[in-house]
Amino acid sequence: MESNFVDYVKILCRSGKGGRGSMHLRHVKYNPLGGPDGGDGGKGGSIILRGNHNYWTLLHLRYERHIFAEHGGNGGKDKCHGTDGKDVYIDVPPGTVVYNAETGKFICDVAYDGQEVVLLKGGRGGLGNFQFRTATNQAPRFAQPGEPAEEMTIIMELKLLADVGLVGFPNAGKSTLVSALSNAKPKIANYPFTTMEPSLGIVGYRDNKSFVMADIPGIIEGAAEGRGLGLRFLRHIERNSLLLFMVPGDTDDILREYNILLEELRKFNPEMLSKQRVLAVTKCDLLDEELMEMLREEMQAPPSAPEAPPSAPEGATIDYPRKTNEAPSGAVGGAVGSVPVVFISAVTGFHLDELKDVLWRELNSESNKLQTIMADDRLVHRDKDMASFAQELADEDADGDVDYLDEDEIEDLEDVEYLDEED
Repeated sequence: MESNFVDYVKILCRSGKGGRGSMHLRHVKYNPLGGPDGGDGGKGGSIILRGNHNYWTLLHLRYERHIFAEHGGNGGKDKCHGTDGKDVYIDVPPGTVVYNAETGKFICDVAYDGQEVVLLKGGRGGLGNFQFRTATNQAPRFAQPGEPAEEMTIIMELKLLADVGLVGFPNAGKSTLVSALSNAKPKIANYPFTTMEPSLGIVGYRDNKSFVMADIPGIIEGAAEGRGLGLRFLRHIERNSLLLFMVPGDTDDILREYNILLEELRKFNPEMLSKQRVLAVTKCDLLDEELMEMLREEMQAPPSAPEAPPSAPEGATIDYPRKTNEAPSGAVGGAVGSVPVVFISAVTGFHLDELKDVLWRELNSESNKLQTIMADDRLVHRDKDMASFAQELADEDADGDVDYLDEDEIEDLEDVEYLDEED
């Protein structure tokens, strides 16, 4: 069954070319020296991106493989101005990032509702010969052509806007937590990679307050090299204010898995490590109180010569969490460095209210607010790495069943391009 969640589209866009100016001399009865009266050409239509909060995926653009704006009309006699081509507005959900499909270069980012970004500007119309009349050249027999159209194949990627992003291995309980805290109904099953697409849930809090939680497919060790589902879905938590790491309580080494997840985030985007983090030890309904107490003591004990994850390159510096005996207020279970640790069970509801308290406190902490303001001011999108970008394009294009037109076929369609609008 085809999914309704589309976070990636590839579109060939072309603005309208400007109309050519008219080279016309006035010929009327009883006025043999009418002079030049050629009008200017109209400007071509532009391609404009517009943020629209009524959309939450790029599904409406899945089969819009070619988007062309109207060309400007040619100028006419009697100084008639050519018609301007209509601008084409492409509505996209906030959080859409646009790249050049040929070079991987970042183009623009549509971050909020109502924001408009001119993607391709229409060509200006040429001047008619009336504009070139002078005292020494009273009958110019030339006019300007219109400016050519701009054309570009673009990649649109959607990065979900949420407050809290879930990070964890497959079967860590991420979807179960989202379903327990919100009304979202993600697919839940007892096998890896049950979640194949991101989902959002609105978590209710006290006094009618709420925050948005984003669930993405699980990542595994070596995801940066393409294992599992790779790092494709991590872009959906790049804009999140807070990252909630989830590690099952029956894991052999909780801190090791936590560091593996940190290393995979670092390989994807090192700036993500500067975000606020909370560690949730899940599936605590499988643990008794004595075992949970042992885990608390283990996470509070000073580490001895921490080992780097096998995926880390030789000689790399691993962000192994520092441990402290002082837990931040409200953290049920302790702290790993400055990262609060909470022991929870989404199935039984164990400590879920305490988890929401910790998340809300971290979201509204002064350090997080300052970091969010700074991120808004200096949000920098990196260009795509062409080595991995080519494979990403091949993988994404394999999902679609619509072929692109060749340039020769596009030129053949120009004569009938606007028949539908005239009808």
